[in-house]
Amino acid sequence: MSLNPPIRDWRGQRVWLIGASTGIGRALASQLHAMGATVIVSARKMEALQAFADQHPGSIALPLDVTDAQAVQTAARQVLSSGPLDLVCYCAGHYHAMRATAMDLPDLLRHHEVNTVGALHVLAAITPALLARGQGHISLVSSVAGFRGLPQSLAYGPTKAALINLAETLYLDLQPHGLGVSVINPGFVETPLTAQNDFHMPALISPDQAAQAIVQGWAKGEFDIHFPKRFTLWLKLLRLLPYRLYFAAVRRMTGL
Repeated sequence: MSLNPPIRDWRGQRVWLIGASTGIGRALASQLHAMGATVIVSARKMEALQAFADQHPGSIALPLDVTDAQAVQTAARQVLSSGPLDLVCYCAGHYHAMRATAMDLPDLLRHHEVNTVGALHVLAAITPALLARGQGHISLVSSVAGFRGLPQSLAYGPTKAALINLAETLYLDLQPHGLGVSVINPGFVETPLTAQNDFHMPALISPDQAAQAIVQGWAKGEFDIHFPKRFTLWLKLLRLLPYRLYFAAVRRMTGL
């Protein structure tokens, strides 16, 4: 049974993708445009957004810094003034590997500002309009790094765990009002963020493959869209282990 209204026909749908200048967000915007959606792409890099708009006629480039609450409110008013939103996907993300033995507080806080607080800025700006309409879908891009604590994930992991919890709470609050909510938990995807990793990334997939999995998840009405399954299902099993076994398993698998 679907937890959300399935989205299969994208023709005429208005979609706002925030964090769409590179990686998963850009690939997702390209796929949805090809399927007939009117795509609004936001990120800080105007040049990348404009290049996307030039290559995808009918799409709209809207530069945005998600850490600026007022700018998010202004952008949301601009988007909504042109028509209702059928789906809002928060893809913005900041990532650097970090361990507690080499803590960088400014960068740690930057993770929270972009990954978590930015999502809250967007939700505050768009949720009232979706509720008033009684229709629409909110999707948050989290990560399997948010499932449980992992080495090198001191800054990134907690922000993604927060998004998973946030999506669960949003679903409980908004589903009775006719809104769809989903959380997207990718494994390793070949993006500018993961390019900085100096370790082996199992089951690495391309942004296009990630976008295809997300679109398929929306078409099935899924709440938890996770991929690739050959990797994420193992991590879901690890979530069930008691701490003594979990910590030992992670140390053995990572060598850290």
